[in-house]
Order: sequence, then structure tokens, then C-alpha cells
Amino acid sequence: MVLLELVSPTTKRFQITFGKVALFIALLGIGAGCGIGYLAYRFVTREFPDVAVLNSRFPVVHYQGPKLPVKTTLSHSRPPGWVSIRDVSKAALGAVVVSEDWAFFSHDGYDAKQLKEAIQEDLSERKFSRGASTITMQVVKNVFLSQEKTLYRKGKEFILAIRLTGVVPKRKVLEVYFNIAEWGEGIFGIGRASQFYFGKPASELNPREGAFLAMLLPSPKKYSQSFRDRNLTKYASKTVSDILDKMAQAHYITEEERDTAKKSRMSFEQSLPAASENNLGTEPLPDSEESDPETPRELDLEGVGGENT
Repeated sequence: MVLLELVSPTTKRFQITFGKVALFIALLGIGAGCGIGYLAYRFVTREFPDVAVLNSRFPVVHYQGPKLPVKTTLSHSRPPGWVSIRDVSKAALGAVVVSEDWAFFSHDGYDAKQLKEAIQEDLSERKFSRGASTITMQVVKNVFLSQEKTLYRKGKEFILAIRLTGVVPKRKVLEVYFNIAEWGEGIFGIGRASQFYFGKPASELNPREGAFLAMLLPSPKKYSQSFRDRNLTKYASKTVSDILDKMAQAHYITEEERDTAKKSRMSFEQSLPAASENNLGTEPLPDSEESDPETPRELDLEGVGGENT
């Protein structure tokens, strides 16, 4: 009796219809789309992190020795030794800006002119010989990206630098840069650098000291040889002098302050290098690509840095 009921003609059978097939395909497509969307979201958030976190968090550089790359993490609390941008002398701020990123206060995270020249140079030499990284791009690379030299990483750096400019104030970007930049073997941050080289806080750095620290930035381990020798190398002397000229040209210091700085010496210098037209001259600077309306101005750092000493 039970068997007869199971095979009764009145029992409803599942029938495959066009509508059911279409519904199944639609559900399958939605599921696949959600899966792809989730994977794309994970990829984007991993490859292009939220740079706006720098508004509320602090990068912390972990030095792991001379043979291992540094590691950077983000902290909710202000790390020991962090120096506010207001506690860095105006001279040191100006020296780094004119040396590392002349157009920092006017560009959108990248310097189009420098980027174009770097691409042309890299293509001609078929290698990454020139980076054209702005201060903003260096912050992005050192906080959020790896140190590998690839076009893909450079592309991410470019995109994130534009994002960073749109969501984080320039002064905050500059503050982060000053606190994570390397100034020597295991020396990260302007606070430690100022104490290590001059035995004073960053707020008391004078123009010559600021220019010296700016001179170190492209290759601090190499260029700090002048400190180890207790005397500026020929390269260091010329570079410090050039930076002081740029600082005067950009009105971060006066011409009188520039001349005084060129004739003075830092605490670690055993003797002042011989004067020459190249490094101690006071002739007006020739016209250059940097003497345009986009040059830095004292107004850019008004109320930001400490007093020059």
C-alpha cells in the first residue's frame, strides 16, 4: 500500500523548465560575482591600504640590524622620541624641503617634471637609476610598501601618494617623514639624529646643521663619513653649501644667515674647510628651474618650525 502511494500518479514530480534553469544560472552568476568581488576587495585593500590612517596613527620603525630590512608598524599611541613638526627648527625644515622635494607644498603627491625626467633617464639606461620620489612618495613607500624596485611597486607608490595628499594634511605628511627618515646606521627620526650628531633637540638646529642633515638623506650610511672623520668631505662641503644657497633662494633664511652659516662650523668639525668661490661665495644664484613661482616660501612653514638658533 505504501509502495503504491509512492508511485501514485498524483505524486508531484520535479520538472526541469527554462525558468528554473535561468534562475539557477542567475544564482550561480551572483555567487561567482560576489566571490570575485570579495577577492578583488581583498586584493585592493592589501595592495592599496588606507593611507588615511596616518591622521590618527603613528608609524614606528623597527631597526633589525645592518643586514635586515627595517620593519614599520602603526601604533595608536605616540611612540617615544616622536617629534612634532612644531618642534623642528625652521632651518632644518627648510633644508630638507629644498633638498628633497622643492615643490612639496604645491604638488599633488608627485612632481610631474621630475617624474618625466626620471622615466626618460631610466629608459635610456635601462635600469632604475633615478627615483624622482617626493617626500610624500617616500612616506608611502616606507610606511605601506616594500622596498623592492619594480614598476608595479612604483605604480602603487604613485597612486597612494596622490591619495595621501588628498586625505592627510601636508604638515602631517612632513611630520611623519621627519620621524621615519633614516639619518645614519640605526638612526631613525629627526629627534635621534639631532641628539646623535649635535647633542641638542631638533628645535635648536641652526641652518648649517639642518643643511648637513639634509645632505645625509640620499645615503645616510655613506655620507655620514664626514661625521666619523670629524670633518666634511669635499662632496659634503659642496652639498651643504648648495643647500644653504637654496634655503636663501627660497627665503627660509636670509642671505646674511646663509653667509654666516657657510663661515661657521658644526660642533663635530675639527677645522673649517678652506674657503672657495664654490662653497663660500656670496654671488647671486644663476637662474634655474627652481626659481619659479612654485618655490617654497617662509609662509609655507609659518608657525610650524621652532626658532633658528
